[in-house]
Amino acid sequence: MPELPEVETVRRGLNRVTLNYPIRGGQVLLDRTIAYPSSADDFLAGLKGARLTEWRRRGKYLLGKLSLEKQSAGWLGVHLRMTGQLLWLRQDESLQTHCRVRLFFEPDRELRFVDQRTFGRMWWAPPGKPLELIIPGLLKLGPEPFKADFSVNYLAGALKNRHRPIKNALLDQTLVAGIGNIYADEALFLSGIRPKTLCARLGPRRIKRLHEAIRQVLTIGIESGGTTFSDFRDIQGINGNYGKVAWVYDRAKEPCRVCGTLIQRLKLAGRSAHYCPKCQR
Repeated sequence: MPELPEVETVRRGLNRVTLNYPIRGGQVLLDRTIAYPSSADDFLAGLKGARLTEWRRRGKYLLGKLSLEKQSAGWLGVHLRMTGQLLWLRQDESLQTHCRVRLFFEPDRELRFVDQRTFGRMWWAPPGKPLELIIPGLLKLGPEPFKADFSVNYLAGALKNRHRPIKNALLDQTLVAGIGNIYADEALFLSGIRPKTLCARLGPRRIKRLHEAIRQVLTIGIESGGTTFSDFRDIQGINGNYGKVAWVYDRAKEPCRVCGTLIQRLKLAGRSAHYCPKCQR
């Protein structure tokens, strides 16, 4: 699943190429991709004639601000989920097998939502309606990792008395927004903490190291254009590069880049976790 660095990479790309072109129509090839409104025709009608003026990111959500004749036309929301991709292409380019939604922009470009597993979703939030009412998942998100409210004190308070593995806690979007399997493993490696360590057992020094490591791996992930292990592509269809320098993620039975010990893989609540048994305690 695309995580914060991948979604941020897509956001930056969308802001470079999609803004201020009128949307002249579209095509919904899989109705259930549209989470709101209930009708695909209403979704397309709400977008027609509008221009995207800005893309924002909240956690793993992409939020496109829409304008029509200098007035608000609402928002276009996108969640890539497991395998979603947004591709900016010429309208005459061959259609991908798993293309679910096409949005046509003047004069000859289009934004395609390609999604093999079909878990991704799109929303049109009409003007005048709170965005959180249309996309309820936004209400459940914790602080952004690079914002001031994600402080060391906040993280310490959020983990206090939690008797669950720290890896599971980091995947909880109500605790911190945007972290998934990849960057949770990487942050735990850099902070020297094993994935199964209970939150309540983490002292102030290790929490401080974890806080720093979270921001560090996310920054490097963004600078690398995200991670591609299977499906992620940026809006030009280009792979992310972080996977080539990952410390532990998806490197089971490979030598640790620091000490040479073989990386181990385990399951926690149905999710994989990778760690170095020597560097992480």
